[in-house]
Amino acid sequence: MSTAAENKLLTETGPGTPGGRLLRSYWQPAALTEELNGDRPVIPVRLLGEDLVVFKEETGDYGVLARACAHRRADLSFGRLEDGGLRCPFHGWLFDRDGTCLETPAEPEGSTFCSRVRQVAYPAMEHNGIIWTWMGDGPPPPLPGLDAFAAPSSHVFAFKGLWECNWLQAHEVGVDPAHASFLHRFLGPVEEEYGLQFRSTIGDTGVPTTVLMRDVPNPSIAVESTAYGFRLITLRPYGSGSTAGANNEPFTHVRVTNCIFPNAITIPMSSEIAITQWHVPIDDTSCYWYSMFVSYGDPVDSDIMRAQRVDAVELVPGDPKTYRPKTGRANNWGYDPVEQRDLTYTGMGFDINVHDQWAVESPGAIHDRTNEHLSPADVGIRAQRRMMLAAMANPGPDTEVGTADPASLRGPGSVDAVSRDPQPLSSTAVDDAWRSADAKRRAASSWAEDLAET
Repeated sequence: MSTAAENKLLTETGPGTPGGRLLRSYWQPAALTEELNGDRPVIPVRLLGEDLVVFKEETGDYGVLARACAHRRADLSFGRLEDGGLRCPFHGWLFDRDGTCLETPAEPEGSTFCSRVRQVAYPAMEHNGIIWTWMGDGPPPPLPGLDAFAAPSSHVFAFKGLWECNWLQAHEVGVDPAHASFLHRFLGPVEEEYGLQFRSTIGDTGVPTTVLMRDVPNPSIAVESTAYGFRLITLRPYGSGSTAGANNEPFTHVRVTNCIFPNAITIPMSSEIAITQWHVPIDDTSCYWYSMFVSYGDPVDSDIMRAQRVDAVELVPGDPKTYRPKTGRANNWGYDPVEQRDLTYTGMGFDINVHDQWAVESPGAIHDRTNEHLSPADVGIRAQRRMMLAAMANPGPDTEVGTADPASLRGPGSVDAVSRDPQPLSSTAVDDAWRSADAKRRAASSWAEDLAET
């Protein structure tokens, strides 16, 4: 368990806090590109406890400004997008995307007052469906060389959703491989409506992922340090007889997921698709997950993928907490006791996002880590917290993972693999299994062959 002081350090992200400074040292998602595709590309955003406005200039460039006008604090999300910037309707002050005050038209002719005013501004860029912003000190580094950024836009789909909890408890689900055997368990035969991540089969074994997760609920989990955070290697040996794969041949499922420090994860979804997901604080009691679905095979059909997800959320223009799920605490996350008895482990439908949402929201807005009891299976959670506390205790680029040379990062390999070596597997056999599966996938890809991590 964590102390109260540690829990405070781990969960506070506002301006001036150690955790806020840490997260501001990395590019963060500010909005989906689709949110600015309308007639008026200006939206309010709340990020890391700051109220901001995101806008798209006539040039196609994006800007992120403090939402309160530097003059008398009027809301710039109602501003006029014109004349090379965003103009406050109160007195006509005009700011460009760098925060420069271009005009103060209510002042006497010839006044140079505007040269003494700046609006808080953060660098921004659009990439693969997400508008990214840099809120740290100094000039921003390049985006890291991750697959989610290196892939062409035709092979990436981005979406997001709101969770009413602190970002860290949302993130900790992603570094907890053991929960999938329970939280996402399907009790009967796998149905088509169930998530692709769990109905797809494991390699050439013929065994659906959800069956393997159900039959092997106690995997071994190891953590390996990497340049970008850490790698989680989860092993599930699948036995003989009724629990064997194709041709009654035992195998070991090797799943590699990754923590891209401090607040992103990558997980395999199928043999061709992996998900990179950021858990981004709105403030200390709410967050967004931003997912980038990356295809190593065929281009993605973004229209279909969006249609599969958009009906589950409420889109409210002008609300900094839009993309709110229609399920939540107010309707018990859709819980149905009959379904829980007969069909799913949670009784909360087939959408695994809802299962995760319940798991992270039900403990309350900020999880009380002083009363938890971490188990040996929680090795990823321990590693995440240790890295965060160490980075906050010794701030600077030399101690923060992934900041020194982000463009040199590759991958990371996030993959399901199969090993048929005898048990117990050696570390070499495990490494060979997942790297071979990753290399095979990349070799068949139109864009990823040369991007394997080293």
